[in-house]
Amino acid sequence: MKLELSAQQKNYQAEFRAFVNEEICPHAGEWDRKEFTPPELIKKIAERGFLGAILPQEYGGKAMDMITYGILNEEIGRGCSSVRSLLTVHNMVSQAVCKWGNKSQKEYWLPKFASGETIAAFALSEPNVGSDAKSVETTAILSGNAYILNGQKKWITYGQIADIFLVFAKCEGKAGAFLVAKNSPGFSIKPMSGILGTRASMVAQLQFDNCHVPLENLVGKLGFGFSYVASFALDYGRYSVATGSVGIAQACLEACINYTNERKQFDVYLKEHQLIRQKITQMITNVKAARLLCYQAGYLKDINDPNSIIETSIAKYLASTVAAKIANDAVQIHGGNGCSSEYPVERYLRDSKIMEIIEGSTQIQEITIAESGYQDYLLSSFSTGLKNKLAERI
Repeated sequence: MKLELSAQQKNYQAEFRAFVNEEICPHAGEWDRKEFTPPELIKKIAERGFLGAILPQEYGGKAMDMITYGILNEEIGRGCSSVRSLLTVHNMVSQAVCKWGNKSQKEYWLPKFASGETIAAFALSEPNVGSDAKSVETTAILSGNAYILNGQKKWITYGQIADIFLVFAKCEGKAGAFLVAKNSPGFSIKPMSGILGTRASMVAQLQFDNCHVPLENLVGKLGFGFSYVASFALDYGRYSVATGSVGIAQACLEACINYTNERKQFDVYLKEHQLIRQKITQMITNVKAARLLCYQAGYLKDINDPNSIIETSIAKYLASTVAAKIANDAVQIHGGNGCSSEYPVERYLRDSKIMEIIEGSTQIQEITIAESGYQDYLLSSFSTGLKNKLAERI
């Protein structure tokens, strides 16, 4: 079976690449150093329809297929992982509302998300809670016509500039997802700086001190917060990070090809050294492998295959670890220059490490993938009747 992009997907790919080469690549290093994303760029991204890439057309979205959306994330990730992370968190929130929001929430918020009029951020992590999302300490108490939120959130991507946050909290022991506007009473935002990678993603810490949230801002039902709303959004987040990781790896590959064509050592170009050729070969192979896994995950999402969730975890696992390995090799190939901000590979290395942590760390993916493998093996070893019983127990 030949796996090939359609003519439309190739056209989109060319459009995305041209945009990134012109608007992002020349400035990404400066944004990283300043830890800032210019609002003019976000406006251009919104005008292109990228913030509503996968929202239905009825809400002003582009209704892109998931492979095309993956290509968009790859290309923007190739230019700047911080900017790509805006797509991640914004679309995590928009997809959560699209899936679990009621009619009025969809009609009000989705057109604003699609146009970029409203920038959304995903608020799950806390100072004491990361991978163990079900242990969040932020609380919500029902009081009259509002929920009263108390607690903190940390590492919130684009939290410094977001207009609305999808905040996860516990209400009487049940998890809930709440849309919280930045100007809500009792809500404050504290910028964070000095993080290892994706420095331009304007990360923030959020504080809720008797923060009043209207009843109608609850997304889904109480008790749905983690198992449904968060898990659904995180699946899209993992796909964005996976394809964005391919973008980092591709950027490293391109940087190394250019560098080894220009740099001489021992009177020959670096590309003539066998060990350099070995590393380039490994880069090419791993980039292609990770990209194909992402395409597979995207295709399965498009056809609503239930295996898309585990395939997305596999794609995220391989793509993020591959990006980190390739970025490390890219710095090694560049030698001392690779440790300087004059060359982008040092930024790629820092950003790639973040990819191994966000939207489910490498170790969490290993646990998830292994459990899935054991289940598949056990189910394939029994007769149909026993399979059904075993599946119920699993």
